Amino acid sequence: MSMLQVAEDRTDISPPPEKDASPEESGDGSVLRMLERISSVIVPIGVGLYALLYLGVQEMYGVFGINPEQAGIDQSVLLGRLMGTLVLIMLVGIPALGLLTGLWWLADKLAGGALGRLVGTVRRRPWISAVIAALWCGATYWGLFNILGDLDLAVMVVIAVGLGVLTFLVPFRLMRRRPVGRAGMKVLVGALTGIGLGCLLILAMVRGAVEVQETGQANELLGYVGFQDQWTILKNAEDDKPLYDGRWMMLLGESDGTYVFYDCDKYETFRRPMETTNLGSIQLDPEREKGYTCGSLAKDTKN
Repeated sequence: MSMLQVAEDRTDISPPPEKDASPEESGDGSVLRMLERISSVIVPIGVGLYALLYLGVQEMYGVFGINPEQAGIDQSVLLGRLMGTLVLIMLVGIPALGLLTGLWWLADKLAGGALGRLVGTVRRRPWISAVIAALWCGATYWGLFNILGDLDLAVMVVIAVGLGVLTFLVPFRLMRRRPVGRAGMKVLVGALTGIGLGCLLILAMVRGAVEVQETGQANELLGYVGFQDQWTILKNAEDDKPLYDGRWMMLLGESDGTYVFYDCDKYETFRRPMETTNLGSIQLDPEREKGYTCGSLAKDTKN
């Protein structure tokens, strides 16, 4: 019998059995899959944050009665100032994510895989996942409502729950029927999370700018988003004599050959041409004595 006939007769040869995947590789609630799901929403969160960041800068400089362009802040300058912040976020965020992943893995091991099975059970019940995502998306509007007006905690909880159940619950349940819908749901949840955090960031930036206006000192958050707390003494370009009694002025920025200053003593924002103004001593983040407030000359004028 020829070798070809033997090969034709042996039609019952079955492929070798595949190696069973380990529970960590195949489990829906495994740490690896959890890490993949977290990483899939980081990009939408970052895009949402950056989209609202420039709005926050506009509101921040609006406290001083100017827009960012008048202070020389455009998209390229803003991105350049934020590079250090972005690097710092990466240096802090990556180890933090790794630590949380390690803690989750350890807790899952100590619980005998119960946490992973719990996550898998929740994912296999579309209504539960849709409810959690809907309530989370409703809560992301917290920052927006805080910007529009001051609301107490009870009202905010009612609004978040009502908004999530009425607007997100059924669409999220329908989206979970197909893989494309589930992926779109992740992007939407991540984007709304970034926008919600961005609204809270805007609120914090405005409050920080008001603090600068009242106390003459910026907090660390404003420094992270590119606000420069720099003060200088103005001098006349012709004779190099101090102007405004040699008082310190905050330099908000420069644009189109014009400096923009904030007079802490008078609560005033004003401009001066660069060609007629020299900058004397410059201080960054000056230390203020305890209890210092702006408006000393403005109060004297009112009296």
